[in-house]
Amino acid sequence: MREILYLQAINEALEEEMRRDEKVFIIGESVQGGTFNTTMGLVQKFGPERVMDTPISESAVAGAAVGAALAGYRPVADLMFADFMYCCADEVFLKAAPWHFLHGRKVNVPLVFKAAIGGYAKLCNEHSRTMEAMVLHHPGLKLALPSNPYDAKGLLKTAIRDNNPVCYFYHKQLLPMVGPVPEEEYTVPFGVAEVKREGTDVTVVATSFMVQVALGVAAELEGRVSLEVIDPRTLEPLDLETILKSVRKTGRAVILDEDTLRCGVGAEIGMQIMENAFDALDAPVKRIGAANMPIPGGVLEQYCLPQPQQLADAVTELLGMKRIELKNQTAGIKLF
Repeated sequence: MREILYLQAINEALEEEMRRDEKVFIIGESVQGGTFNTTMGLVQKFGPERVMDTPISESAVAGAAVGAALAGYRPVADLMFADFMYCCADEVFLKAAPWHFLHGRKVNVPLVFKAAIGGYAKLCNEHSRTMEAMVLHHPGLKLALPSNPYDAKGLLKTAIRDNNPVCYFYHKQLLPMVGPVPEEEYTVPFGVAEVKREGTDVTVVATSFMVQVALGVAAELEGRVSLEVIDPRTLEPLDLETILKSVRKTGRAVILDEDTLRCGVGAEIGMQIMENAFDALDAPVKRIGAANMPIPGGVLEQYCLPQPQQLADAVTELLGMKRIELKNQTAGIKLF
């Protein structure tokens, strides 16, 4: 099977869905130039009417996308950074999200809010958040978090074909990742988690870039600790059953998520494990997330965001083992 970049997988999904359905179009800031290279070349293939650059106004982008979706189109609203959802909160959370429910499930809003998430690139507070908890607090929004090129393409195609709003968040640190992607048509269904690595000692549930961090830690601990790594792929809908099945096997769980620890995804998944598999647990559920603070710039960022050593420490503590010093204690690569 061929291997391509994560960003190429996103670009391919957009192109294929635009060819498949003439109602699909992209709207956003600098999309004609190629936002993070994910829309590169599409304006040359489909023209400015289907790859629409806008002024710097996220509320205008999101509002136009909601209106177009209600009119029967399938817009992909490119918000560039997920942090900018604060600038269009009304359109995303109060208009797009509840519309289908508020109208008796008779009106669909088929659109995708596409945005880059995450830190480890030293881009400071307004370009480094992940926003999962914010999205999950608003019923009506689905949330896809691809952790590799295969899922980046398959999940985006599923998102575009969905008849109601999907937040498709791709991680900046994953953009240069290379992985196998079929040339033939495929999609990745929502609500189906993947066991990325089988293990027997501890279940690690990780999202987006944290999946790759978890796999790296699991590889380094191999022979001493056996980690099972679960990638939910989507947090709404959430495949809880796959997570519970793993926890019932290992008896221990760590939730690794880049979002803020307080009121974050780790707290929600951890509590669902406690409520549904308490009898299988040999130790309390642990969670790892970002510190409850603004994300600083420069080298200080590494003291705010989750790091591989934190996962190793959580795992050894759950197992009552001595601390294991990792060779690679910090996450991320320099992108800019």
